Amino acid sequence: MTTAPATSPAHASHSPASHAPTPRTSHSTGRRAAEPTPSPSAGPAASGASDAPAGAVRIPLGRADVEAAAARIAGLVRRTPLLPGLPAPQRRRAGWRVLLKAEHLQYSGSFKLRGAANAVLALGARRIVAGSSGNHGIALARLAASLGAEVTVVLAGGAHPAKIALIQALGGRTVGVPGGVAEREARARALAEETGAVLVPSSDHELVVAGQGTVGLEILAEAPDAETVFVPTGGGGLLAGVCLAAYGHPVRVVGVEPAGTPRYARSLAAGHPVRLAPGDTVADGLRGQQPGAVPYPIIRDRVDDLVAVSDAEILAAAALLRRRGFEAEPSGAVALAGAIRAGRGNGRSVAVVSGGNTTAALTAAAAAAASARTTHTTRSFLEEIS
Repeated sequence: MTTAPATSPAHASHSPASHAPTPRTSHSTGRRAAEPTPSPSAGPAASGASDAPAGAVRIPLGRADVEAAAARIAGLVRRTPLLPGLPAPQRRRAGWRVLLKAEHLQYSGSFKLRGAANAVLALGARRIVAGSSGNHGIALARLAASLGAEVTVVLAGGAHPAKIALIQALGGRTVGVPGGVAEREARARALAEETGAVLVPSSDHELVVAGQGTVGLEILAEAPDAETVFVPTGGGGLLAGVCLAAYGHPVRVVGVEPAGTPRYARSLAAGHPVRLAPGDTVADGLRGQQPGAVPYPIIRDRVDDLVAVSDAEILAAAALLRRRGFEAEPSGAVALAGAIRAGRGNGRSVAVVSGGNTTAALTAAAAAAASARTTHTTRSFLEEIS
């Protein structure tokens, strides 16, 4: 297990310029101060004042931004259920109870729809560019079809071919680049500048983070007595969003990274964002190379622990989910793998099953989308594939 320190926000500035994290054991209670106070160095609030005058005091993201996102996207996303996790005998042996936040049942097959919808709606975007490992691009392509917008998705080498095919079947344009996530993001930024499109990153954006945080709002509303929430961690948008939703709540928030790409554990240990070489993991959606500027300070100031899981543990968790009737892709099984590794001492826990875009699900969705687009209006097409 890889464990990284974090710092209590009680004395933190909640901005990228604040001090390095103070080490804390993995048995921290997770109790925090309420929300961060205004900071001149913090990023713009999710309400969208990105054109504030130079030198103006900007308000960092807080729970209110997540609540605003929940109201904004309510008509476009599914409120996913909390479902029982481990079978009863395994629950008794493990000594704890785990619930599963079923984001694999989300429209578009993953939680990514939440952040994408919040950004696209708040920005009024009609021409969109994004870098993605696949699920963010699928979410944007689905949104673009419903809103009459255009989307171009930049994907790095190693992107799942079935995810690329689904983006295209939904009407999105795809651009492949050699290299890893860093090269993908650089190409997406350049393409947005060249075309005048709106750049909607997969995690490193205030509106995206706030939208992903609605997962945390739903968890805490339905399981207010949850003691620990395990969150899969790639770019960090979902973990940062859950951290925002958890401000003022005693729940422990634990990020779970693939052992091959522990960019947040390494960064928090170093006290600053660290860029890793491109890594490989069966969890193809969690191959980020470095923390984002928006998620990093939020995670640094609120997360309780970070754990790393091997590919074997991820695949074992995915197999367990399948036996329980959950068709989760490997990235979607990472949080449960972390919960199983952490084991006893976590009380009533929730693990986020972040995505269900398996090869079979993607292939079926692409076929349905391609067929529906040829014979139906956009609205009926989306209703048919939901």
